[in-house]
Amino acid sequence: QLRLVESGGGLVQPGGSLGLSCAGHGYDLHHYAIGWFRQTPGKEREGISCISSSGYVRNYADSVKGRFTISRDTISNTVYLQMDSLRPEDTAIYYCAADLLAVSNMCTTDVESDYTYWGQGTQVTVSS
Repeated sequence: QLRLVESGGGLVQPGGSLGLSCAGHGYDLHHYAIGWFRQTPGKEREGISCISSSGYVRNYADSVKGRFTISRDTISNTVYLQMDSLRPEDTAIYYCAADLLAVSNMCTTDVESDYTYWGQGTQVTVSS
């Protein structure tokens, strides 16, 4: 069974950068579309980015477009989320998740129930 482990969260000043990793264990991640989601207390979880299993399609929410970059590395079995120009409103717990059913050149974070496997989350705090 696939297990996802996020890492790379922490405290960063506004305008700074962080890189998150989502490592897959027990199964090859390249079979899955991978999505990144985030959640703050009292708010619904927000899908912010995804990458198709082929790696050719990458989608971003408007809130992070132009600042975040998603990528995947088959050899390390890891998906990355590079976050630049961070803002206080980016503070959240960040989760990665895997969607087995997405076709190879599609991904979306619109339907959370499509994502079968979830990591435990990593905290990102943007504050001066």
